[in-house]
Amino acid sequence: MATVQLIWELEFDNGTISIKFSKEPHNLFNLNSYKHFELANKKTITIQLGGQRLVCVATTKTKKQSKPIVLFNKSIMKKESSRIAMAVKNQVADNYYTPYLKKAAIARLSVVHESPKVAKLGVKKRNRQAS
Repeated sequence: MATVQLIWELEFDNGTISIKFSKEPHNLFNLNSYKHFELANKKTITIQLGGQRLVCVATTKTKKQSKPIVLFNKSIMKKESSRIAMAVKNQVADNYYTPYLKKAAIARLSVVHESPKVAKLGVKKRNRQAS
């Protein structure tokens, strides 16, 4: 499985620092490191936009690592953001995921859940009714 790596170089007073990002689906931080690599960890979680105001949460089944077709538990949530956040938090905490994934999952959820809310640009239509 090939991963796509993006490299950003940040320039500071003393020199440059390069940060490597990856586009793996189960990498909540999008950082290219062993800690966040999906194949190195048995338990991963993915939060993606499933449609208009729908959030798809996929977790891995630890006993099905050799069967990629049935590897993920996928659930689509269409509740308000606070209820989805509680469900994700409870799922991560109750299934003994690594502790740093709880904050990352909530942060990713807030970004994904608010992304379809785009302000409509353009001229507002006037009411044609007589006043």
